Amino acid sequence: MESQKQSGPEPPIKVSTINCIDLSNPDIGESVALLKQACLDCGFFYVVNHGISQEFMDEVFAQSKKFFYLPLNEKLKVLRNEKHRGYTPMFDEFLDPDNQVHVGDYKEGYYIGVDVPENDPESEKPFNGPNVWPADGVLPGWRQTMEKFHHEALEVGKAVSRIIALALDLEVDFFDKPEVLGKPIATLRLLHYEDQFSDPAKGIYGAGAHSDFGFITLLATDDVMGLQICKDKDAKPQIWEYVTPIKGAFIVNLGDMLERWSNCMFKSTLHRVLGNGQDRYSIAYFVEPNHDCLVECLPTCKTEKSPPKFPQIRCSTYLSQRYKDTHANLSVYDKHQA
Repeated sequence: MESQKQSGPEPPIKVSTINCIDLSNPDIGESVALLKQACLDCGFFYVVNHGISQEFMDEVFAQSKKFFYLPLNEKLKVLRNEKHRGYTPMFDEFLDPDNQVHVGDYKEGYYIGVDVPENDPESEKPFNGPNVWPADGVLPGWRQTMEKFHHEALEVGKAVSRIIALALDLEVDFFDKPEVLGKPIATLRLLHYEDQFSDPAKGIYGAGAHSDFGFITLLATDDVMGLQICKDKDAKPQIWEYVTPIKGAFIVNLGDMLERWSNCMFKSTLHRVLGNGQDRYSIAYFVEPNHDCLVECLPTCKTEKSPPKFPQIRCSTYLSQRYKDTHANLSVYDKHQA
């Protein structure tokens, strides 16, 4: 887990300028150049004209809010299980334990993955299994909306992966093929940040500073500012920049797995969320490879002068450890379910 101890007052906050990739642009060379520049610079970029309608995006946000408006006892009926499906209460996650001394993230969430029936042998694998859903009588049509969004967001992720492959001088389908993204660990996470004011000096964050674990993350947000990135995590002091929400766009960032895959050529950047006294809603979609996919230095990312920096590792082994490191033990919720 990437975490950095802060010292002294925080420097002034500024707004970051990041590239925007238009997935409908027929000039693939332009898209590849913009994406490569973003991946070398900060690991964050916008994606627009991605094929998911604004009307449907608005519906997903509306349905997400309906869930978070439910009473806590209703939400706890679908509490996160060991497969990371279901509801994560406020403070469940400690993304930056060095700085979050007293409490975890001021956010609640809901995990939805690829649905695998319990009687399917594949359900034995980490992160696989049936999804957990609120009762139909509680939120009619909620499940159908989320399943449709999960499916459509995966297609966006695959489209982005093809541009990433070209930016790494690989075949266009290097990632978008059966042995890599054929049976992905693709996780949708609805998020609600409480209307509190963050105070980094006191270790109070909407989401603590961290880099994402996996391949790529697609993030849709409402219009409330909150997401910040730190392009140089080793700088003293760290410089944090806001990422401006763009209606209808996904904010895409690279995860640690892709940084590892690319031998640190492409960057997985430290980011966090600060609360400004307003409720904030976002929807994150984590695109990870198949369980058995071996992550090892890409052939185009190693030379005699730059040999592989990491040993190969199975995707699911890597992700399981990272999730374990950052989430509360489920036993802490036993008293709520007694």
